[in-house]
Amino acid sequence: MEKVIIYDTTLRDGAQTAGIAFSVNDKIRIVKHLDALGMDYIEGGWPSPANARDLDFFNAMRDIPLTHAKFAAFGSTCRAGVVASEDAQLLQLVSFGVPVVTIFGKTWDLHVTEALRIPLEENIRMIEDSVAFLVSTGVEVIYDAEHYFDGYLANPAYALETLRAAARGGAQCIVLCDTNGGRLPTEVREMLRLAQQTVDVPIGMHAHNDGELAVANTLVAIEDGVRHIQGTMNGYGERCGNANLCSIIPTLELKMGYTALPEGKLQHLYEAAHFVAEIANVHAPEQSAYVGSSAFAHKGGVHIDSIMKVKRSYEHITPELVGNHTHLLVSDQAGGSTVVDAARKMGIELEKKSPAARAILDRMKDAENAGYSFEAAEASFEMLIRRELGLFVPEFEVIDFRVLVGEHVWGPGKCDAVVRVRIGEEEELMVADGDGPVHALDSALRKALEPHFPTLRDIRLTDFKVRIVNDRAGTAARVRVLVESSDGTGNIWNTVGVHENLIVASLEALTDALYYGIGRGLEHIN
Repeated sequence: MEKVIIYDTTLRDGAQTAGIAFSVNDKIRIVKHLDALGMDYIEGGWPSPANARDLDFFNAMRDIPLTHAKFAAFGSTCRAGVVASEDAQLLQLVSFGVPVVTIFGKTWDLHVTEALRIPLEENIRMIEDSVAFLVSTGVEVIYDAEHYFDGYLANPAYALETLRAAARGGAQCIVLCDTNGGRLPTEVREMLRLAQQTVDVPIGMHAHNDGELAVANTLVAIEDGVRHIQGTMNGYGERCGNANLCSIIPTLELKMGYTALPEGKLQHLYEAAHFVAEIANVHAPEQSAYVGSSAFAHKGGVHIDSIMKVKRSYEHITPELVGNHTHLLVSDQAGGSTVVDAARKMGIELEKKSPAARAILDRMKDAENAGYSFEAAEASFEMLIRRELGLFVPEFEVIDFRVLVGEHVWGPGKCDAVVRVRIGEEEELMVADGDGPVHALDSALRKALEPHFPTLRDIRLTDFKVRIVNDRAGTAARVRVLVESSDGTGNIWNTVGVHENLIVASLEALTDALYYGIGRGLEHIN
């Protein structure tokens, strides 16, 4: 299969996403992960005196060998009126000893005359001189033609002349950039073909997503002969983001017959997408194609029933090919197939039309009518099944609790929780403080339970979400609390609680999380 070169710019373009700020260590971890995934190029950022963090990162990367990817530095053409070989920014780029330097230059005459405020001829000189100088230093030079498509629409002859300047300078690849992200696939195809006819240099594609067409525009470019594409993990990027490599790569390999990653690496794409999201400290992909946690999630009863019989009836690929999996959501739209599948995962065989399955389904629907949602709380759904089948014996029982919120002399916002717990024939009364009422309650519960259940020492509350169920009730509204827990070994489970009182709802979700964690620990011991 023909190879398409994948150029990842998550650490530069992706870092321009609102709310994302990578530390030096974050960048190093992501580079190692993307290198292991099999990216061909990883762009590290723009190391300049104005960006001390990227300077530190590029210095750190001197001692970190990559096994597959080429590491690239990013910058711009030389300044107006300055010879490229004397331009401080270009000299800085080559000083790091990277094998690849990518620079961008102005293609749109509007930017030349109104932003840079220089003659059009000087911009042509800057492009050719900058590329030629970098080539003379021995690095691979990729030239990004910024705003190529908008520039071509405004002044076709000038836009194409900028490409010729980069080609004369010796660029190994000229990348056409839809920088404003507003072009249509038909426009991209037409203007791409004109660029291919103008220069005898490999053409690349760099698309932004302001029209929700970055992936489509990239795929159109590939259909027309482009074999170098740029994008980011999860589509991160300024404004509406960049072309999403997590959508492009599997489409290339599974639907278009190209090779993008080394053999066997595609199945690690889901893990890589979620790893980058975790490092970026943003929500993991949910409805993203291929790698979203809901990409192969099924909620409707008819869908689920079909999926149980023939998976491809409602899935466009086999999820495991990208490291994902089929997820049958638990909701009031679900049927007996959902219950049977969930019970089977617990080692319990049920018939879809059995009284037990019907009772569980009825109980679940009653709970959802009261405000519960089990779609993202599978552990609570497992607890519901065990309770309904009489298979749940609580290892502890919360008899009473109180939470005090106030100001402490050692700092504002501290809370105290008092919890009385029965464990077998014993009772434990524990007091703990925390940064908030839920933290205090969780701490008190753990102090009471950990001496009896040592496995709880490894379990941590990793996320906490609150939703209003019936917002028209104002301050008397019921709230739904979703708690995510982890045992530190990669196992994660979610539980849910609902009540008019936020603390009571939190306690319900917390106790279910601990019941589930204790059960897993006991199963492991047995």
